Amino acid sequence: MDKLEKFKARAIIFDKDGTLIDFDAMWGGWVVFLAEQLRLVSGVDIREALCEAMGYDETNKKVLAHGKLAATPMSQLYRLTVDVMQSSGLSTEQAELAVEKGWCIPDPVILAKQFTDTRALFGKLHSQGIKIGIATTDDRAPTQAMIEAFDIEEYISTMVCADDGIKAKPAPDMVLTICERMKVDPASVMVVGDTTADLKMARAAGVGLVVGVLSGVSSARDLVTFADVLIESVDDLQSYAMLHDASTSENTLKGFNPDVAF
Repeated sequence: MDKLEKFKARAIIFDKDGTLIDFDAMWGGWVVFLAEQLRLVSGVDIREALCEAMGYDETNKKVLAHGKLAATPMSQLYRLTVDVMQSSGLSTEQAELAVEKGWCIPDPVILAKQFTDTRALFGKLHSQGIKIGIATTDDRAPTQAMIEAFDIEEYISTMVCADDGIKAKPAPDMVLTICERMKVDPASVMVVGDTTADLKMARAAGVGLVVGVLSGVSSARDLVTFADVLIESVDDLQSYAMLHDASTSENTLKGFNPDVAF
């Protein structure tokens, strides 16, 4: 916890799904819905096979931490779906056509459940001169739609998305690109994410503080090796923002679980 209290970030880069918004609420039911759409257009039931391939535990309604769904760009999930259709007995042409007809994405606004008052958090950070970036394996259009729905566009300096043509997590490229755009040294940057891919990306980029959140698909055991700090969710950063606000006399963080943050 001392590491978080003492680190004065010049910029914070946030993952999106599982970090700013509930991953399971956004993506969990989507796999099942997509499988049903594909059944309707092809007559082939791939529900079980698609859940397994993407890493979704339908019984417990949970996205698996090390599954494809947890940290894979949408374009690759599309190709994975084609492969599953082919493995069900369809020809390459039939599989491509079925996925083209049945493909859909989660609604980025209706299904976006925030873990905190994102506008309030970003507003506090922005008022202190802390720049904000987003690095996500989701595509740009749904990410932009979420940002507009949360009314936080004015606080975000830049973002990198899966379809921007930049090497995906866990490569450092997303973080390094954002740092270059914001003109900040990675050593002065905090990265916040819920997967090992997020944290490995941050480590590879040489950022100053790597923060793992337990609100997403990963457990503390998954993240502890790669994180400087673990927190329950980004809601805990409301206290961090207060702590580093020059107009606030508060000297301690509130809301942290001492058994988790370290």
